Amino acid sequence: MAFDINFYKGKKIFVTGHTGFKGTWLCAILMSVGANVIGYSNGFPTNPSLFELVGMGNKVNSINGDVRDYNTLRQTIDKEKPEIIFHMAAQPLVRESYLNPLLTYETNVMGTVNILECIRNSKTVKSFLNVTTDKVYLNKEWTWGYRENDELDGYDPYSNSKSCSELVTHSYKKCFFQNTDIAISTARAGNVIGGGDFAKDRIIPDCVKSAIKHQPIVVRNPYSIRPYQHVLEPLFAYLMIAGKQYSDNQYQGYYNVGPDDDGCYRTGDLVEQFVNSWGEGLEWKTQKQEGPHEAGFLKLDCSQIKSRFGWHPVWKLSEAIDKVVEWSKCWDDNQDVYNCMIRQINDYQSKWNSIQ
Repeated sequence: MAFDINFYKGKKIFVTGHTGFKGTWLCAILMSVGANVIGYSNGFPTNPSLFELVGMGNKVNSINGDVRDYNTLRQTIDKEKPEIIFHMAAQPLVRESYLNPLLTYETNVMGTVNILECIRNSKTVKSFLNVTTDKVYLNKEWTWGYRENDELDGYDPYSNSKSCSELVTHSYKKCFFQNTDIAISTARAGNVIGGGDFAKDRIIPDCVKSAIKHQPIVVRNPYSIRPYQHVLEPLFAYLMIAGKQYSDNQYQGYYNVGPDDDGCYRTGDLVEQFVNSWGEGLEWKTQKQEGPHEAGFLKLDCSQIKSRFGWHPVWKLSEAIDKVVEWSKCWDDNQDVYNCMIRQINDYQSKWNSIQ
């Protein structure tokens, strides 16, 4: 089932967490098709910041606000009157959630309650997508993918808070939006990679940092298996879900968004592909480090989004890594990283249009 991203031209879109890695890429896509983007975030989550590097603050209506502050959030949505909301604001790091569980739950759970309460009182919002994570499931270290009807019960405070965010969304949908024209969905994406991710404790940012310093990449657990995908894969899927349900709320639901089976890689294999793509004699090594519990195997079954929308991933992991390397070298060489982003978006969209 084809979906034209140009649907968003002229639409008023509200994005929470727009200054983050995924949020900045989403804003770039929306701006490229002529959407009217209002972003709502509490500062910049990393330093350096992709949002600042590409000058996104000069391209979108960027509002500094915290999703934990209901009154300000409500006033902003009432004033801006968006038609579609993408909720991406979160405390997104597993290790950070162990250090600051209170902040994690306040942001990821009450932030979701606040945004849904704002939508419940809005006269303009027609489509809402809550972006969660593949870590919402009770992880049983299965070798097959988790499906949307499997049990939710994330282990660590981050994963658990995202499970709670899912359940909050389900409750609001059933109790307040059941017989309305407001469509409500969630999307559970796998591990994303892409140019401009500067987050702590993530393998690709660690790879880029080491490569630029001409140091060996240190890998904590080369045998963990994750559903890696380029950041544009879930973002285009989010746009498709929110756009289709805007026109027909029969498309609302809860969706896994991940790579095909051949996109689930051991971390060591991912790093090996990165090393080969970067070149310059880059190497990597394993160095066991003490840390909090992390799942060893995680995989998604994406049959539902494929059957309902005809959706398929566009880039293989090797292509995704090449795009990361291209962007990172562009940044390291002080070239125009925003133009690099737009080129990659156009490349992706061209292939998207040909296969969806």
